Amino acid sequence: MITRLITLILTANTIAHAAPAEHVILVSIDGWAHHYFDDPKCHMPAVKALAAGGVRAKRMECSFPTVTWTNHTTLVTGVHPAKHGVLANEYFDRTQRKKIPLIPDPIFDKEEIVKSPTIYDAAKAAGMKTAAVIWPASRGAKTLDWTVPDVFEQELFEKYGTPELLEEARAAGIPVEKQMEWCKAGNAGKAQRDYMYTLLATHIIKKHKPNFLALHLVSLDSFEHAHGRQVPEAYWAANDSDNRVADLVRATEEAGIRDKTAFVITTDHGFVTYAKSINANVALRKDGFVKVVLGRSLAPDSRVFAMAEGGACFVYVLDEPNRGSILKQITPVLAKLEGVAGVVEAKDFGGRIQHLTADKDPREPDLVLLAGDGYTFTDSLADNEVIIPSASPKGSHGHFQLDANLHGCFVISGAGVKSGVELDEVKNIDVTPTMAKLLGIPFPGADGRVLGEALK
Repeated sequence: MITRLITLILTANTIAHAAPAEHVILVSIDGWAHHYFDDPKCHMPAVKALAAGGVRAKRMECSFPTVTWTNHTTLVTGVHPAKHGVLANEYFDRTQRKKIPLIPDPIFDKEEIVKSPTIYDAAKAAGMKTAAVIWPASRGAKTLDWTVPDVFEQELFEKYGTPELLEEARAAGIPVEKQMEWCKAGNAGKAQRDYMYTLLATHIIKKHKPNFLALHLVSLDSFEHAHGRQVPEAYWAANDSDNRVADLVRATEEAGIRDKTAFVITTDHGFVTYAKSINANVALRKDGFVKVVLGRSLAPDSRVFAMAEGGACFVYVLDEPNRGSILKQITPVLAKLEGVAGVVEAKDFGGRIQHLTADKDPREPDLVLLAGDGYTFTDSLADNEVIIPSASPKGSHGHFQLDANLHGCFVISGAGVKSGVELDEVKNIDVTPTMAKLLGIPFPGADGRVLGEALK
């Protein structure tokens, strides 16, 4: 036992000394579409300074559907949804005949839904210190030394937050007791939340100096949902997120680790501004495939349900013996709906959207609909119209990952990173292999590649 412990310590020390970076800080600015970087109305001096001294990609391809839980999981696993298993922000349970939410981690711990190793798993196995502040799909993660989960409820926030961290936060005057209050406030509480979460992250950096830390910032996404992309409210939120990045940089300076730290500033998805919503369930109800009880609940004999996932729609056939014939009937009907830009059949899941088919994972749909620019999906069973106009422009995501509007930003800078390099395009599956290379730890099995052209 003693010999094994000495070996682990020596291995960890060797890795730390050999690695290009001793610390990696991953920041996701939720909804930070690639348009924002060169938009003169978007003021993000801290991030642009990191890019000028490091590497920036003009765009980053995200995972399908381009939603929060799926893409944050890809960012830390380096694999597509078919492998990591976080298929969307929710899924439809065929047995219970209801939607099961994954966002914001109200039910499941990380080990129950994330099927692939994460970068923080690998870092911990290498003897490193790890941290995550409201990182999606990380609730209860055993390989995070300091963490608070991405949840709303105060009870869950404190139950799954690291006790030592919460105790230190209260002693330092960090208002962790405001979590649920600020969540309930909606957009009015978003900046306060990001402020509090960043205070937690900077505290961890200065006191504990983790080798890996992930932080999720939420303001930009929320204001884009409310008003659409590239509008004054979104520009304000992007600037507020930039201020939080500046806080992190200062924290590494105060901790004396700035020159040993690599920053990865990126996102989970871009955004589409929409004026109309598509409800496929209404169209299916007209043909008798969807049946509703009391105007709002799915009937036990309903044969189909179409689950909205922003700009994607997951269609589940519930009449399994007749699945093939039902799909033949409904696919051409759904493909012709206003606003539907494309249909992905099960035979194309593996190549086009990197998902499994329902026979391999029953949480997967049988058919996927893709919304066009200006549209999103809804699935309310109380609606009576297929197309529902919005009173004012709003924002959505979830759309096909190759839609240019859904491409994200990517900046990497600091220890082990080249300076003044601009890449054309990267993929979010490349983020974890590149971070692992910077930390000098093995990470086999990733779908992505090390961005060698960005590293010294």
